[in-house]
Amino acid sequence: MTDDTAALASLVAGRSVSLHGETDAPDRYGRQPAFVFLEDADRTVQGMLLERGAALASGTVADKACAAELATSEASARQSKRGLWAGSAAIKNAESPDDILARVGQFTVVEGKVLSVRQAGSVTYVNFGRRWTRDFAVTISRRVGPAIEAAGISPKALENKRIRVRGVVEGRTGPRIEVLRVGQIEVAGR
Repeated sequence: MTDDTAALASLVAGRSVSLHGETDAPDRYGRQPAFVFLEDADRTVQGMLLERGAALASGTVADKACAAELATSEASARQSKRGLWAGSAAIKNAESPDDILARVGQFTVVEGKVLSVRQAGSVTYVNFGRRWTRDFAVTISRRVGPAIEAAGISPKALENKRIRVRGVVEGRTGPRIEVLRVGQIEVAGR
């Protein structure tokens, strides 16, 4: 049993749970995203796992109150160095593209200083290195751009700032994470 599975089992084993999702309709893959609540608990199981350092927040939760709870729970574990935050491996360094590339297809948190932000067609590239064919970058499509701007994040204003980005690593010419929701980008130190 993996550590994250053991942490989940320790919370829910033998207990009644309820699931609360935005809709009862499954997504196109047949999955039905939902928050898990223990009987007689007002906090989500996801929040409890994050607070223990047994999980990473996805940053894709649409409900602002829920997203804030999850981010706060993860920040608490990170500051207290609990669970996976006890070591330095939880956050990948944007200056080590080979380490990030080794995680293609996996959910990853990457932190680093943005060197440049460039537009190419309908995609904005947030670049963490000078070699765009090999270094880590974040991509933001034109359709997601307005939501990012509405949340007070101007991609161009990210230049020379340390940011943390989370998502599934893609291997194109170099490692990439596509931003689909505002919660995937966090200015470090906020």
